[in-house]
Amino acid sequence: MNLLLTEMLSHADPSQVAGLARFFKTGPGQYGEGDCFLGIKVPVTRAVVKATWRRLGTPWDGHSGAFPELEECLASPYHELRLAALLALVEIFRHAKGCPVPAGQDGSDGHEGSVTPGLIGGPRQQCIDFYLAHTAAINNWDLVDLSCYPLLGEWLLDKDRSLLYDLARDGRTLWEQRIGIVSTMTFIRHGQMEDTFAIADILLHHPHDLIHKAVGWLLREAGKRDKNSLETYLLGPDPAGGIRCRTMPRTMLRYAIERFPEAERQSYLKGHAR
Repeated sequence: MNLLLTEMLSHADPSQVAGLARFFKTGPGQYGEGDCFLGIKVPVTRAVVKATWRRLGTPWDGHSGAFPELEECLASPYHELRLAALLALVEIFRHAKGCPVPAGQDGSDGHEGSVTPGLIGGPRQQCIDFYLAHTAAINNWDLVDLSCYPLLGEWLLDKDRSLLYDLARDGRTLWEQRIGIVSTMTFIRHGQMEDTFAIADILLHHPHDLIHKAVGWLLREAGKRDKNSLETYLLGPDPAGGIRCRTMPRTMLRYAIERFPEAERQSYLKGHAR
């Protein structure tokens, strides 16, 4: 029995389906076209995950643990089941830090109770590999935003980050490209803004509004920690020509400068900032 799936299905609320379908733009030609809903709000999903994730099994148990159950949920047409699987994966990843690895599986001397935080090939990497193998199921903005930076962002804090640049530049879907920029939230929270600015340049002239909003959001978050760095970025040269704050999409700029004093905001919006 798939415990996570069963518990989620028990909270289905048909009265909420139509509203969620509208909110996540599932109509013809919209970004969430064809997505299906059970009518379960996010707080309920979080509560189910909190109550069940420890009982799903974990990849450091010496077997596949929760992955088959999570995979079944990720393969579901129902949005809330995919979200629940991603939130459970975040919890498994978070608690895998410093977990005991079964003897003989950690590259150590095989002593019982060896602790291998962040071990390459260990349980945390298993979570990341699983996540990256299932990005096709991460197909709406909330699924991206609630999973990518607690997973990829956290994992890459002390590693090469070229994966995020590749996703932003060459992602197979809008959602993979969004993962590339939103994952940098973790870096920002650790006072590291360089990757956010660099990946923002890759996406600066992306055609989709959901990327404009994501990039603007991350720029705003960077500016909350270092306003001077954000202004330097906005007033710097667009790689495609011109000044970024005058060439970037309007929505992106509005999001980026949302926390600026009103007079400064208006100066940027009118193209007078220099």
